[in-house]
Amino acid sequence: MGVKRVEVDGNEVVLVGTAHVSKRSRELVRETLEEESPDIVGVELDKGRRETLINEPQWQETNVYDIIRSGRAPMFLASLLLTNFQKRMGEELGTKPGAEMLEAIEYAGDAPVELLDRDINTTFKRAWQRMSLREKLKILYSVLFSFLEEGEAIDEGALEKLQEEDALNAMLEELAQEIPSVKEVLIDERDAYIAAKIQGALSGKTGATMVAVVGAGHINGIVSHLPAPVDAAPLERVERSRSWFKIVAWGVPVLLAALLVIGFYTNGADVTVKMLKAWFLINGTLSTVGVICALGHPLSALVAFLAAPFTSLNPTLAAGWFAGLTEAHVRKPKVRDFESLGTIAGVTDLWRNKITRTLLVVAFANIGSTIGTAVALPWIISLL
Repeated sequence: MGVKRVEVDGNEVVLVGTAHVSKRSRELVRETLEEESPDIVGVELDKGRRETLINEPQWQETNVYDIIRSGRAPMFLASLLLTNFQKRMGEELGTKPGAEMLEAIEYAGDAPVELLDRDINTTFKRAWQRMSLREKLKILYSVLFSFLEEGEAIDEGALEKLQEEDALNAMLEELAQEIPSVKEVLIDERDAYIAAKIQGALSGKTGATMVAVVGAGHINGIVSHLPAPVDAAPLERVERSRSWFKIVAWGVPVLLAALLVIGFYTNGADVTVKMLKAWFLINGTLSTVGVICALGHPLSALVAFLAAPFTSLNPTLAAGWFAGLTEAHVRKPKVRDFESLGTIAGVTDLWRNKITRTLLVVAFANIGSTIGTAVALPWIISLL
């Protein structure tokens, strides 16, 4: 953590580097604002995250059916785990995650507050597009197993290190080596974007002072971009890239139909029937296994078994949606389930809450169906 001063077109920018779960960060922000009395205050937030900080997330408003139908179950679970993990770190340090940003907004006084960060949804979409399958699996592993190990208290020494700028930079360097595409989007692009927003806020001004509250790990990157004009427009764009997954998904029904036709003309109706049985049993069974792993209701498992062979032939549908909607209907989450979403601290807690267990049913049923497709096709080919 620390303060760095930079001149931008005759204006002074005071960059306050913070750790988002640090009590000392709040004090540093307050002290800097009182000392500088800036003309403009900038915070590393977008509109959505500002609203979330000001107004606590209303889990009671969570619409489980909408999450399932929109295919956002895995993203919702990952976001929930990471949010609660950061909250738990803040509790260990006696502060609220993002409190230093709220402090900046509160102590801005009459100075206008500029939101400097890129929309989080844009950042996630750009990161997801650039990640390889290996990197996506690595992220999933980190979220589910590395960050939230059951029964272990958060190490106080590790928390203290998270508040030091050098430790943050070291973590970013490690991230760059392990998952370079994620580091590029989450760190490098946002450094440039924040610099562009600072330049925009100071455009046409001379002799103004701006205090910008940002994560300590962004300081060096922002400073490197400030001397030259930065165009933020390309960094806000989400390109529509060709998805090989969709191409493969639509190729599955074509391939299956071709195999059935070949089987019928080369080996007769008996082999075709065997092929169809293999497709239904393998696909349905593995999707059912997914529901069982999620500790889903028996009726949800039955629905997954019946739906998977058909949804695997239509990329616009998913077995997990049907199984999840069935689970939500049967389990009927209570108010206490919504209220306890904010207290989920570990992976096993996901199975204890009816809402998150329902979303696990969605995710695991889909995974089982996907594996079922990958197993069934070679099996059917072997019958020719």
